[in-house]
Amino acid sequence: MDVDDLRTFVEVADAGGVSAASRRLNLAKSIVSRRLLRLEAETGTQLLARTTRGAALTEAGTTFREHAARICAEVDAALEAISPGSELRGLLRVAVPTTFGPTHFAPAIAEMTRRHPQLRINCRYSDRYVDLVTEGFDCGIRVGYLPDSNLVARRIGSFSVRLFASPDYVAAHGAPETPEDVPGHPAVMIATETWTFSAGGKSFPVRPTGRFKADSAVAIAEATAAGAGIAALPDVIAEPYVAAGTLVPVMTRYTLPSVGAFVVRPPGQHPSRKVQALIELLTERLGR
Repeated sequence: MDVDDLRTFVEVADAGGVSAASRRLNLAKSIVSRRLLRLEAETGTQLLARTTRGAALTEAGTTFREHAARICAEVDAALEAISPGSELRGLLRVAVPTTFGPTHFAPAIAEMTRRHPQLRINCRYSDRYVDLVTEGFDCGIRVGYLPDSNLVARRIGSFSVRLFASPDYVAAHGAPETPEDVPGHPAVMIATETWTFSAGGKSFPVRPTGRFKADSAVAIAEATAAGAGIAALPDVIAEPYVAAGTLVPVMTRYTLPSVGAFVVRPPGQHPSRKVQALIELLTERLGR
C-alpha cells in the first residue's frame, strides 16, 4: 500500500471529512478522494461512510485507522533514524490534559510548529486517561502523581500545591489548623486519595473524604470557590481565584508535595527526535 494513501486516510478519519483533511494536507479534494478510493479498493473493504456532513469511520475503518496510524508513525521514525541531521517532519500526535493544556502547554507546542515548519502536530485535549498505544499517540503530557505503568516517563517540571477554601466556607465552618482537623471538613478532590502534609521534618498522611469529585482541577477550583469544601490545588490553578478573592490558602503552616509534569511515551529503546524535541522545549518553558 502507498504510505501517502494511509496518511490521507488517517487525516480524513481524524478530521471527520474529506474537505477538512484536504485543508490540513494542503491537497485538492479530488486527490484526497482518489487516495481513499484506491485504499478501499486495495483493502476490499469500505473504511468510511460518506455523509452530507463529512465522513464517519465504519467498524472496519475504526480498526484499520489504529494500524494505519502506527504504520505512518513507524515510517516517520525510520526516516528520522537515517537522517539525524535533517529537519523534523511528519506528524506528531500528542495527548494533552484539558486542565493545564491550553494555558501551559499549548504555547510551547505552538512554538514547536514555528521552529520546525515541516512538522505537523495533532493534539487531543482530554482529562481522561488516554491509552497512548491503542489510540496511536506518539506521547502524552500528564500532570500529577503517575501510576505504575509500562510507559516511559520524563519529568519536565512541577507545580506547587496548597490547601484552599472559599472565604464564605471559612466564615461558616472554620478552617483546618492541623492534619487531624482535615477529615472533619468535606474535601473536593479528583478521586480517593491521600494528602501528605509536612512540617518540622515530619509527614502527616491524611485520607480526606468528600461528596464532590471531578477529573478536572479547574472544576475542583470552581466547586471549592462555591463553598463545597477544602481542596488541594496547584497554585497556578488557584492564583486567579485568590486574586479575585474567591479562594484563600488555609493550614499554611503545613506543606503539600508538588505535582509533577511529565511527558510519557510508549516503551521503546529511544524516543523519536520529534518527542525528544518536545520534551526539551517543554522543560525549557516550564523551567522559566
